[in-house]
Amino acid sequence: KIFSVGFMKKNRQIFVGNIAVGGGAPVSVQSMCNTDTRDVKATLKQISELADAGCQIIRVAVPDKPALEAFGKIVLNSVIPVIADIHFDNQLAIAAIEAGAHGIRINPGNIGSQSKVREIAQSAKKHNISIRVGVNSGSLEKDIRKEYAGVTPEGLVKSALRHCAFLEKIGFSDIKVSLKSSNVLDTFKAYSLFSEKSDYPLHLGITEAGTIFNGTVKSAVGIGALLLNGIGDTIRVSLTADPILEVKTAIKILEAAGLRTPQFEIISCPTCGRTKIDIIKLADELENRLATIDFGEKTLKIAVMGCAVNGPGEAREADYGIAGGVDSGVLFLHGRVIENVPQDKLIDRLILEINKDL
Repeated sequence: KIFSVGFMKKNRQIFVGNIAVGGGAPVSVQSMCNTDTRDVKATLKQISELADAGCQIIRVAVPDKPALEAFGKIVLNSVIPVIADIHFDNQLAIAAIEAGAHGIRINPGNIGSQSKVREIAQSAKKHNISIRVGVNSGSLEKDIRKEYAGVTPEGLVKSALRHCAFLEKIGFSDIKVSLKSSNVLDTFKAYSLFSEKSDYPLHLGITEAGTIFNGTVKSAVGIGALLLNGIGDTIRVSLTADPILEVKTAIKILEAAGLRTPQFEIISCPTCGRTKIDIIKLADELENRLATIDFGEKTLKIAVMGCAVNGPGEAREADYGIAGGVDSGVLFLHGRVIENVPQDKLIDRLILEINKDL
C-alpha cells in the first residue's frame, strides 16, 4: 500500500512519464541502470527486474552518441518512465529529449554557458518533460566554493536556487531539485534549507553513499530524517551494489517512515545467552520465504522470538509468531500458544498457518 501522509510538505507537482512527483503524490522510488546503455537488451532486462522489485522511475546514462542511439529503443520498450542522465554535453541532452526521454537530469553547472542550458530547457518545454536540477558536492561551481570557503550546505542551496531562477526566467518551471553530498549531515542541512526557500519537488539521496552496509545506514539516516521532517517527493538510494538492493532499501525506508505499508513486518528479538535456538537463521529464512508470498490486501506482523517462556507475551501484538525452546518451539497467535513444534519444523508450520489466512 502506497500513500502520502499529512505531515509531508506539499510542493508543486511535476510528472515523469505517468508518475506524479510532488503535489501530495506518494513518494516514488527511483534507481539507475548500471548496464552499458549501448546494450539495449541488457538494459531493458535490468529495467524490467527493477520494476518488478518496486522501482517506479529509472535513470539511464547517455554519455555518447552510440548510447544515445540505444536510448531511444530503451525508452520505447521500457515498462517504467526513463530519465536521461546527461553531463557536459547539451546537444546530447537535446537529442535524448527528442528520442523520447520522460525526464532529463542535468547539472547546469557542468553543462557550460547559460545559452546551452536555455537550449535544453526550450527542448524540454517543447516536449513537455521535466528537468531535474542535480546539484552535488563534487561539481559545485568555483565561485560558490570560493564564497563559502569550500563545499557547504549553504553553497549547495545557492547553486540550486541560481539554476532554478535562470530556468524560471526563461519560462521553464517543470523542475525538481536534488542537493546531494556523501556527507549525511550536509545533505540533511542542504535539503532542509532549500525546502524553507522554495516549493520545488525534491529528489532525495545521499550521493556515493558506499557499500551495502555503510551505504544503507547513511541513506536510511539521511533520507529517513528528511522524510520524517516532511521533506521529499522521490528518492534514490545510491549503493555500490546491485540496483535491485537500492530499490529494496528505498522501499524499506519509506515503510519505516510510515509512507508505505509493508505486506509483512517481522519483529524479532536480539540474541542473548538465554536463547536455545538459532534465531538469526530462523529470522533470515522466514524473511526470504515470506518475500515469495502474495499477501493480497493483507498486512501481517510476524514474530520470531528466542524464548518460548517470555517470547509470546513480548510479541503479543504480532498476528503470528514462533518462539524457540531447547528441543522444540511454540507457534502462537496474538500471544496465545497454540502448538508445540519441533525446532526444524517451526518455519514450515508457521508458513502453513499464514497461508490459511490468505
